[in-house]
Amino acid sequence: MGIKRAMKLVKNTEDNKELKKVSDKEAEEAFRTILSWMGENPAREGLIETPKRVVKAFKEYFSGYSQDANKILDKTFGDVKGYDDMVIEKNISVTSHCEHHMAPIVGVAHVAYIPNNKVVGLSKLARVVEVFSKRLQTQERLTMQIAHTLMSSLDAKGVAVTIDAAHQCMTMRGVKKESATTVTNYFTGQFKEDLSKQNRYLRLISK
Repeated sequence: MGIKRAMKLVKNTEDNKELKKVSDKEAEEAFRTILSWMGENPAREGLIETPKRVVKAFKEYFSGYSQDANKILDKTFGDVKGYDDMVIEKNISVTSHCEHHMAPIVGVAHVAYIPNNKVVGLSKLARVVEVFSKRLQTQERLTMQIAHTLMSSLDAKGVAVTIDAAHQCMTMRGVKKESATTVTNYFTGQFKEDLSKQNRYLRLISK
């Protein structure tokens, strides 16, 4: 996949801002309808406040739609004394939802980049993962969005991203393979061109 196409995927959420705004009340009514469809009585005591709670929870689950990952990476530091080796942040927790069944995706991400005269605060790497994971996703697209955003915003020499996650759309339903996890890797720049760097990164994240 070319960089232009990948960056278009990153930009998709900007296009979503043009969609009709739905109010909290409208969303709550939709959840009441779903409760009725399930065979429940949304007017019973235990469920009266459930639509409101679900809307509040969904705002947290999908908070990434209101955030711009590029802005998170705006502040960088140039006083790195010529440091040009990879920077790796391991075991970043990932909680997302698959766009096909809206079932949870739970796992970890490992992110690395090779600086090009500037570095970014370590917490920013985790925040970029958070922004893209708090959206409806496929794991493949999530991996690429993180990689291309870091590569572009940091003008990095290379970026590597690995995600290892369990998808409840296949562990709790469908084939019900409870122990199955999915691993995706995406490499740009020197990590893609230099297999020695790629292999070194893979060894380091496996420790």
